[in-house]
Amino acid sequence: MEATYDRASEVKAFDELKIGVKGLLDAGVTQIPRIFHHPHLNLTDSNLLLSSTTMVIPTIDLKGGVFDEYTVTRESVIAMIRDAVERFGFFQVINHGISNDVMEKMKDGIRGFHEQDSDVRKKFYTRDVTKTVKYNSNFDLYSSPSANWRDTLSCFMAPDVPETEDLPDICGEIMLEYAKRVMKLGELIFELLSEALGLNPNHLKEMDCTKGLLMLSHYYPPCPEPGLTFGTSPHSDRSFLTILLQDHIGGLQVRQNGYWVDVPPVPGALLVNLGDLLQASCYCDMIQTVRLIQIYICLCDLFCSL
Repeated sequence: MEATYDRASEVKAFDELKIGVKGLLDAGVTQIPRIFHHPHLNLTDSNLLLSSTTMVIPTIDLKGGVFDEYTVTRESVIAMIRDAVERFGFFQVINHGISNDVMEKMKDGIRGFHEQDSDVRKKFYTRDVTKTVKYNSNFDLYSSPSANWRDTLSCFMAPDVPETEDLPDICGEIMLEYAKRVMKLGELIFELLSEALGLNPNHLKEMDCTKGLLMLSHYYPPCPEPGLTFGTSPHSDRSFLTILLQDHIGGLQVRQNGYWVDVPPVPGALLVNLGDLLQASCYCDMIQTVRLIQIYICLCDLFCSL
């Protein structure tokens, strides 16, 4: 009953369990708690969802990042990136230097963390912002009007690289390996973006765009009432750049021309999304060079923000 619903108390009770939504599912819930309900959610409005065939995200072959001897190839890649960010604000990359083996091990490791015994996960459960490694459900659980059906393992991987012993045993080593490769890829993408803007290749790097790396590893367990909640609410990324690794299930959507559009996963590809900070930087510093880069909303499985 409406009169008996005390959201603050129910949020606190859920958080203190320290088991996340995966723990609720393991406990056998058949109805999701009221705190996860999104009252205005309407998934039946077909007018707001375009077929995935109506929009194709640009897929750019980075040629392994080796361009020094192939000036024409580099210029071609830069031209494709320029077109992608002006038209869409995001693009997918292949031949990006991160092997399929590393990406699969990363997904397996994160899935393993979220699916291990809740007593093991609880050791990392915290909302202490000073902690390098944090596991919880919904970073904005206490401030958002509705929670999302999602758990997250988050960790700052740069500029200060965490010690192996501080990371979860089941995925710590692959997190470090994946982060190292993502940092290298991020530096390359910032070079190409700088050149796409007609600037020195090191321009964005010299603005310290490549110094920090936050790894957010999201997990969306099956939801008994998916029509009542989101996995991730509509949002823009508060970063310079997001490099997103999807699993095979999909679920990613972006907003294009007022419509939500499905973005199916491409085997071996990573999705690059320009974030709020890069949008602001480009608009303020280079408004005469490129039009305002658009921000799109992602429903993501695993991503790294630089």
